[in-house]
Amino acid sequence: MAQKAAPKTIRTDKWRIAPTNEQRQYLLNTVQEYRRLCRFLVTVVCTHWVDLGSLNSDKLVPAVERLVHGTAKNPTPKYPQINRAFHKLPSYLRRAAIMFAAGQVSSYMTRYRDWQSGQSRNRRDAKPPTLNSDAGCYPALYKGQCFKLHGFEQVEIKVFTGTDWIWITMPIVSLRERHTVSTNQIKSPSLIVNDKSCHLSVPFECHPERVKGAGVVVAVDLGLNTTATVSVVSRDGTVIHREFIHPGRDIDRRDKRLKSVSQRAKKTMGKGGKLGKGFCKHTYRRCRNINQQIGHIVSKRITRIAQSYSADAVVFEDLKGWKPKGGKKRSNLKQRFHGWLKSLIVELTERKWAELGGKTITVIAAYTSKLAYDGSGQVKRDGKNYALATFSSGKRYNCDLNGSYNIAARGWLKLDSRKDYEKRSSGNSGRLPRSWACLCDLWAEL
Repeated sequence: MAQKAAPKTIRTDKWRIAPTNEQRQYLLNTVQEYRRLCRFLVTVVCTHWVDLGSLNSDKLVPAVERLVHGTAKNPTPKYPQINRAFHKLPSYLRRAAIMFAAGQVSSYMTRYRDWQSGQSRNRRDAKPPTLNSDAGCYPALYKGQCFKLHGFEQVEIKVFTGTDWIWITMPIVSLRERHTVSTNQIKSPSLIVNDKSCHLSVPFECHPERVKGAGVVVAVDLGLNTTATVSVVSRDGTVIHREFIHPGRDIDRRDKRLKSVSQRAKKTMGKGGKLGKGFCKHTYRRCRNINQQIGHIVSKRITRIAQSYSADAVVFEDLKGWKPKGGKKRSNLKQRFHGWLKSLIVELTERKWAELGGKTITVIAAYTSKLAYDGSGQVKRDGKNYALATFSSGKRYNCDLNGSYNIAARGWLKLDSRKDYEKRSSGNSGRLPRSWACLCDLWAEL
């Protein structure tokens, strides 16, 4: 019996191409011509939005083409100047531009209605939204009409020279691995060309088969002292694998840059001064990029662990809506909490694991680290080293590792037939709620 396929997902790869100087100019001309057409079409679509706004995409494109494109069956379009200004333009580029223009106008109309009703007004004198027809869009290349793929080494693209449309061939110098998966389907790529980059943004429709679980879950405890503490736990409560993931070099690079911001702020403000708009914006941008890199490193490692053990699920704590609280006076705890990448790591892991056909679940976060995994009660944190905990029996253990065990136990209870365990209270009023399960609860079920 074939394994049931997971829901389809869309992922995008970046294929770098290496055009010559002449070909690069042709690519820039193509993008400029496409954007010029979009500006024309935004005006046309906005003018006729009363008639076009209720149409779906299958009917909207022909309706706009009847307004701007002359054919034997439509010899007198309402706006013939567009057909003359864009002579020999590929029909599929025109249709892509129509869909982009319709999206711009639809967004503007929605924002304008919200402004009229007062939903989007932060103050009484808020100005109405404006229609942006000069958006930095890039052309979508339809297979066979605008681009042809020769293996995965060369690509042929139809470009605008300034006077005519011609085909040019360029080598593909780098790509990723999604094209090697037989179940992935290549969709129409977008041509991205600017002063710094020249590549194809290639979307893939992924149809992964669901992971056939081997009877283990991967539980992840996200913390400050250790970015991610991972445990692989079987259904009977056996801990098969443990790992600490902490890209300290990248974290130090980020913190060093953030520390320089406060030093520069003191020199800039002096006593009673104010910081200007955009102060240290380039430093903050670099720090955001470093955070993205940390998130990808951690999520990639978690996904590889889950894949190597064929995990039934990856389990995280549900930390949505959690807000940081400050520590003692002159403590940097609140600043450290703001650098906690809990949401980013969960989001990236969920995307990566879903592409491989896996499942990601969340459990209640309360008392995952406060309760000892062996059922001996609450633990006591070490005053000097907060990552260590002391059990009531005197045993000292890593607090994050203890928390990951309890997360795994709650994950198994959620995956089992008792899916409503978070809503059920304990039969004994003296016990903790069942949603605060520990690893020892899996042992008790043996």
